[in-house]
Order: sequence, then structure tokens, then C-alpha cells
Amino acid sequence: MSWIFDSNRPIYTQLIEQMKLSIISQVYPAASKLPSVRDLAAQAGVNPNTMQKALSELEREGLVYTQRTAGRFITEDAQKVAKLKENLVSNEITNFFQKMQTMGFTNQEVLDAIHSTIKEELSL
Repeated sequence: MSWIFDSNRPIYTQLIEQMKLSIISQVYPAASKLPSVRDLAAQAGVNPNTMQKALSELEREGLVYTQRTAGRFITEDAQKVAKLKENLVSNEITNFFQKMQTMGFTNQEVLDAIHSTIKEELSL
């Protein structure tokens, strides 16, 4: 997993976002054991305390759980992961439409462009 950070936003929130993407994309499948905090922090090139803060938030959200002496694991709750995926796609679509409106496009123009692009991709 490659970690990419934006210096204008807190690192731990970006860690949370990237971990969520890894969960919904099955990089870390349901019930899989996560690497240790130190290993994840080393992979991401961040302080272990920052990684710990991100993992604690994921645990608070119910996406990760800790088994004493065994480590951290991804939730087995498929509905929770499906809801996370639904929320992320909804947020991305909302952000996309807001950006297009800022650029002067109407929702219909954006939808027309999406349909056109899909048709082009299908004909390749």
C-alpha cells in the first residue's frame, strides 16, 4: 500500500481515509489481522503515535477491533463495510458535483458528460 499525504491536512485524518479505502477495496479484507502500529507507521512514514490515533478512531467507528494479545483486526461486519463504501461514494459524488458547479456546469451538463464518457469507454 502506498501512502500519499497532503501537507495541508492533518496526517491522522488522511491515515483514517486511506485505511478506510484499504478496507472497502479489500486490501485489508474482513477479519484480517492488521500489521502492528509500528509496522504500519513505518510503512506510512509517520510517527507511531499518529498511527495509533488513526487506528483508535477506526476502532471507535467499529471498523477495526482489538483482540487482547492477538492484535488488531478488520471488522467482520459486512453491513458496516457496505455502509462505509456507500458513504464514501456519496461524499465523492457530492464533492464532484460541487466542483463542477463551481466551474459553471449545471447538473444536467455534468450528467450528459458522464453518459458521453461512459458510452466512449464502452465502445473501446
